[in-house]
Amino acid sequence: MTVLVFGSLNMDLVARTPHLPKPGETLTGHSFETIPGGKGANQAVAVARLGVATEMIGQVGNDGFGQTLLAALRADGVGCDRILVDESTHSGVAVIAVDDASENHIIVVPGANGRMGTAHVDRLKERLPDASVLLLQLEVPLPVVVEAAKAAKAAGVTVILDPAPARTDLPAELYPLIDILTPNQVEAGQLVGFPVSDRASALQAATTLRSRGVHTVILKLGRQGALCVTPTEQFEIPSFPVQAIDTVAAGDAFNGGLAAAIASGLDLAQATRQAAAVAALSVTKAGAQPSLPTREALDAFLA
Repeated sequence: MTVLVFGSLNMDLVARTPHLPKPGETLTGHSFETIPGGKGANQAVAVARLGVATEMIGQVGNDGFGQTLLAALRADGVGCDRILVDESTHSGVAVIAVDDASENHIIVVPGANGRMGTAHVDRLKERLPDASVLLLQLEVPLPVVVEAAKAAKAAGVTVILDPAPARTDLPAELYPLIDILTPNQVEAGQLVGFPVSDRASALQAATTLRSRGVHTVILKLGRQGALCVTPTEQFEIPSFPVQAIDTVAAGDAFNGGLAAAIASGLDLAQATRQAAAVAALSVTKAGAQPSLPTREALDAFLA
C-alpha cells in the first residue's frame, strides 16, 4: 500500500556559521548550499528511501527551484503526478542557519505552498483508495490540512500529523481526525499551553492531547527518546546515541520512518523504534533530504 504525503516543498538555502546570529549581528559563514527540502517533501523522501511506495501532493512555483524540487523527488522514486505548478508565485524557500553545535534557525517563506487549496484535496482523494497512510504537516494552509484529514479519515486511511511548525491554534475539529500525533517538546508545549520538559509533563501533555480526540500521541523527547500514549497503554522508546552533525530534518525523518513502518505492517512499538532509528541516522549527516537514510543503511544500523 502507498503512503501519501500532503504538504510542502521548499528549497533550503543553508548557511553554516560559527554561532547563530544575535539581533543586529553580521556573521561570516563557513559555507552555503541549496538543498531540496520542505517538511512534506522531506517526509516523502524519507518514506521512499525505506522502500515503501510514496506519492506527494503539493505545489511549486514556476521557477528553477520548483523544477529542481520535482527532479529531486523523482530521483528518489516519489510519485509527483499530483504536484501542481502555480504560475503566479515562487516556490517555497527556507533560509537556514546552522552553527558549529548543530543548532539551527529557520525562516520559511511559503510561496506556492501557501496557495494550496481544494484542487489539491481533490487530487488527494483520487489516490486514497490505494493508500494506507497519509502524512500531514503544518507548512501549508491549516484549512486545507483539515480537509485532507477529513478525506483520509472517511476513506479509512491512517492519518499521521506532524504538528510543525509549532502553533497554538489547531482547530478542535482536527484532533479527532488524527490517528497519530507526533509533536516534539516545543510543539507539544504550544498545543497544550504549558512547558514540556520532562517525562511527567510529557505524559500530562500526551493525556491532554488525547482528551481532545487524538487516538495516539507519540511525543518526541530528543535524547530522552519517545513517549507513546494510546487508549490502552503507554510506553517509552529510547533514543539511539549518535554524534549529531545537523538536526534540520530529524523530525521529518522520524515521521517518514514511522509511516513507512506502519504501512509495512509493523506494530506501534516496532514502528516507533524504526522512526527513532531513522531520525538518529539523519542527524549524522548534513542537509535535509541528503541526510535521510536508505533501507540498507537502516537495517545495518539496527543490526
